[in-house]
Amino acid sequence: MIELEGVPELIDPVMVAAFEGWNDAGDAASTAVAHLDREWKGEVFAALDAEDYYDFQVNRPTVWLDGGVRKITWPTTRLSVVRVGGDKPRDLVLVRGIEPSMRWRSFCNELLGFAHELGVELVVIMGALLGDTPHTRPVPVSGVTSDPDLAQRMDLEETKYEGPTGIVGILQEACTHAGVPAVSLWAAVPHYVSQPPNPKATLALLNRLEDLIDVRIPLGELPEDARAWQVGVDQLAAEDSEVAEYVQTLEEARDTAELPEASGEAIAREFERYLRRRDGGPGAAGHATADGGDTGAGAWNPKENPGGRTRPPKAPRPETEAGTETGAETGAESEDEDSSEE
Repeated sequence: MIELEGVPELIDPVMVAAFEGWNDAGDAASTAVAHLDREWKGEVFAALDAEDYYDFQVNRPTVWLDGGVRKITWPTTRLSVVRVGGDKPRDLVLVRGIEPSMRWRSFCNELLGFAHELGVELVVIMGALLGDTPHTRPVPVSGVTSDPDLAQRMDLEETKYEGPTGIVGILQEACTHAGVPAVSLWAAVPHYVSQPPNPKATLALLNRLEDLIDVRIPLGELPEDARAWQVGVDQLAAEDSEVAEYVQTLEEARDTAELPEASGEAIAREFERYLRRRDGGPGAAGHATADGGDTGAGAWNPKENPGGRTRPPKAPRPETEAGTETGAETGAESEDEDSSEE
């Protein structure tokens, strides 16, 4: 039995989760949850026992000084709660941690126990993967679910992914089997500039979350950070003609793939979204790739090799059922199944 002392009765609570590691290219997803926690001054009310789920040789604890006293911070998953004000206040239960090393079923059951006790109505799990997407274009964010009714009601894709999976996919399926509505939001991070931070991908995830749960999220300095990040990558990529040519190839492929989306209906949806924003006031491990694979330290990074002459490696292009390339949707469930069985 989970005891939640000191946690008040929540209003229309939504659980928002992200995990560092394989499901978190560029640290985009974990940074998004950290941003929510910081902006809304979240209060931690629970932490999972690190001994149950983590290999400390993989995720080592850290030692720090507090007024001359040495203390240890153990790698774990923590839960905090924030209240979003406005005309229709609601509460968010924020889950932020590291992908567990073991006992994934027990890990998910413990989180679902908290969700049940708190009356959570929806679980949103955020992730980021490496894909064939140019840094100069808007970050693709796909929303997927295993629930056909939820997919139709919230304009989401019904997942068809098969392949390696990680804690994001395992938790989503655990929610489905437990009867808890669950959605995964995936941002596609350019594989040739995968090192964190990636504020542009973080911003894209928060924008999609804002639309999904109908709340106004204060973005702080994220828009400015995202612009600065893109300018920096522009400058680094421009120093190498082959890299610049490669980025241009990605841009052309992306623009061609998106031509059918330039419809009146798509433009109308984007304009409605803009109006909602304006009316709302101010406001070392590898990573999953779009084909479900794993890309580690070998991914090209312009910061490490700004003047090199080697063309950055090109990730495999995923395909949807219709054969259309989409770096975000097909990889939307690219997470790590084998680890879950350990």
